[in-house]
Amino acid sequence: MTRWNEFLLGVRRELPMQLGVVPFGMIYGVLAVQSGMSPLAAQLSSSIVFAGSAQLVIAQMLAAGGSPFVILLTAIILNVRHVLYSASLGPHVGRLPRRWRLALAYLLTDEAYAVAIGRYVETAEKPPQPDERHWHFLGAGLTLWSFWNASTLLGVTMGAQLSPAWGLDFAIPLTFVALLVPSLGDGPSRVAALFGAVASVVLVAVPLKLGLFCAMLVGIAAGAMWEVFMGGPKPSANPEGTRA
Repeated sequence: MTRWNEFLLGVRRELPMQLGVVPFGMIYGVLAVQSGMSPLAAQLSSSIVFAGSAQLVIAQMLAAGGSPFVILLTAIILNVRHVLYSASLGPHVGRLPRRWRLALAYLLTDEAYAVAIGRYVETAEKPPQPDERHWHFLGAGLTLWSFWNASTLLGVTMGAQLSPAWGLDFAIPLTFVALLVPSLGDGPSRVAALFGAVASVVLVAVPLKLGLFCAMLVGIAAGAMWEVFMGGPKPSANPEGTRA
């Protein structure tokens, strides 16, 4: 396939996922403004951070008065899964020039990874020559970036017109519940979620808003211990997963 064909195929495969991305981006835009972020800061967050769940946590912690260090550390931990994505794609993109690797690393998200790795897997036995599959990755990544930023802009515009009295901050925990529940497909995940939830309540009074960070560590440790002692996770009933 030509570069253009690979690019368009990546775009087409990414488009259906935007049905979930657009409402998520709008919710973030509205809540970011309602949490005290300026419209410009909220929009730049989508352009620079480009990580939905981390952006929602940043907005929520800013509204709660969290310290910059804790907010930064929490965002890093939430996005540490991208290290695994990079390791998975590394053998496929490692040959590319630095400018390509940097661009694709910036565009690497859950949805872009799913589309990109799918293309590499389906052509693993007979890679196309010349190999232009990185254009497929680029098409998927740019599609998601465009829709995410456009939906954020729409949400920011709406949020600037809405009164804080509407209490839209309740949508943050509801959004995370919607993201969490479909991912609880095995024992370690459920244990991690349970212990993390309990710890977040118990540690809510910890200074500097460190309770959330500590609860995350408790959940991770509990899930890891469960996996070790129970002999590994059981197959998930929902292997497709969801955006996080």
